[in-house]
Amino acid sequence: MADIHELAGLLKELDDQLVGCMRCGMCQAVCPLFAQTGREADVARGKISLLDGLANEIIRNPAGVKERLDRCLLCGTCEANCPSGVKVLDIFFKARAILTGYLGLSPAKKAIFRGLLANPKLFNQLLSFGAKFQKLFTKEVNDLLGSSCARFQAPIVGDRHFKGLAEKPFHKLVPSLDTPAGKSGLRVAFFPGCVMDKIFPNVAQSVLKVMEHHGVGVYMPPNQACCGIPALSSGDTDTFQKLVALNLDVFSKGDFDYFVTACATCTATIRKLWPRMADRFNSRGQLREISDKTMDVNQFLVDVLGIKPEKQTGGGKVVTYHDPCHLKNSFGITSQPRTILTGLPGYAFKEMTDAGTCCGCGGSFNLQHYDVSARIGGNKADNIIASGAETVATGCPACMLQITDMLSQKGARCRVRHVMELYAESLG
Repeated sequence: MADIHELAGLLKELDDQLVGCMRCGMCQAVCPLFAQTGREADVARGKISLLDGLANEIIRNPAGVKERLDRCLLCGTCEANCPSGVKVLDIFFKARAILTGYLGLSPAKKAIFRGLLANPKLFNQLLSFGAKFQKLFTKEVNDLLGSSCARFQAPIVGDRHFKGLAEKPFHKLVPSLDTPAGKSGLRVAFFPGCVMDKIFPNVAQSVLKVMEHHGVGVYMPPNQACCGIPALSSGDTDTFQKLVALNLDVFSKGDFDYFVTACATCTATIRKLWPRMADRFNSRGQLREISDKTMDVNQFLVDVLGIKPEKQTGGGKVVTYHDPCHLKNSFGITSQPRTILTGLPGYAFKEMTDAGTCCGCGGSFNLQHYDVSARIGGNKADNIIASGAETVATGCPACMLQITDMLSQKGARCRVRHVMELYAESLG
């Protein structure tokens, strides 16, 4: 339970932000969740109306308020299209923090966030142990996608088709790195993130290959922690603050020009949410310095290094692209990945229908509301299949998991890759 004065402060901040919403309904026109359910309570305007007088609502029906707030993908589509510039995600994160402060965390989330996520070494050890024995409980369903399903009914896994844990996580393959700047004259700090580290280590290795090719030095300290978004999304600001502090500590020991990630969610969290939500620190200057340097890897390659691959004239394998919400909505990063993809030798880029719509993952939303998540993701999979692409590329490991599930459920023979994997392969 949070301190009453802290809750009062958050409520005041929330009230100040709520007045900006004009209830115009523009969010209703773009919300992927509303498109599936048609419920006013599922759209930003409905949630903001609920949050007016939140203090009274918490006392009257805290569980009901929490249930409605949790029905959100946190994709940022409403905020990106709001004519009034309302910081919708700020409002939702603060409201979740208030509710969690009032109700407390569930025992399961307390064990996951405070027992595991906030202790990176224990978290890594547990998942390494799980990777060794996972095949006893799973079976492969699509060799091309590398997807599996559960051998036995499991409450969390359900009917999902999922990517298993990597046999060896990235932090075991490359525990740390500290290389000098080469021909580019630049050094970057590299933040792989949890999903890439434990499920898609090849993506992280591809990033390192790309940096080496372009003469970019890399600082990658050991003992990195989660960026904190799972805890923050559940309103656990204490764990979020601890994870930010852990990362600030390990990265403070290096010098670098940019802080690069290949995970759209990590990029948005570090660039935008660290300075907005981690305000208890005395090291605000250090936090701001890192967040200001944070950049998606596609943006770094195209906008900083000026990479302009020669356009291919012949045919090739068809590749399409899915825009992660946290790149498109948070930063307007859409052209840079396409610049890289259109220049890949042996590939022909083809735009899919609604490439910029959400895939339906939404982190914990997928766990709590899989039925709706799968309907949204099913539409994305249909558009990928209709494009005729043999490969769909994206820039977010979470999107890769969701799209893999949806394509596998449909029996599709289309590979899911990160842009950096394809680009690294083109370098030979």
